Amino acid sequence: MTAPGHYFSRIARGLTRVGDARLRDLGFATAQLPVLSMLKDGVARSQTELARLAKVEQPTMAQLLARMERDGLIHRNPDPADRRSSLLSLTDEARAKLPAGQAVLRQGNVDMTAGLSPDEIAALVSLLRRVLTNVEAMER
Repeated sequence: MTAPGHYFSRIARGLTRVGDARLRDLGFATAQLPVLSMLKDGVARSQTELARLAKVEQPTMAQLLARMERDGLIHRNPDPADRRSSLLSLTDEARAKLPAGQAVLRQGNVDMTAGLSPDEIAALVSLLRRVLTNVEAMER
């Protein structure tokens, strides 16, 4: 195959499968990582803000947050500025496990670039940034 999109798709699916397996013992899933990262510093955010920042649709974010709340990773508090809304934040348990989850991700980056030199990794990241810029322009 010579189409880069084919490889991007396979890589993304593969990384999700591997990431989910490696994160399972911590009670995390790959899809939760954007939310965990956005809430890691104690910042409380609304579902709308999380969906916008993660670039996913509201129903997708609602399902993800419901599972995370069920699993004890986040909790909801009333938004003092909008009684119809709630603000989400990490539970103490999720915050305590987050460094181990981040270590799993760092190791995943090491494993997926095994055999590449530092210069090759830098070139790959540079190319991927350019591709991402093109994809984001296509979305507008």
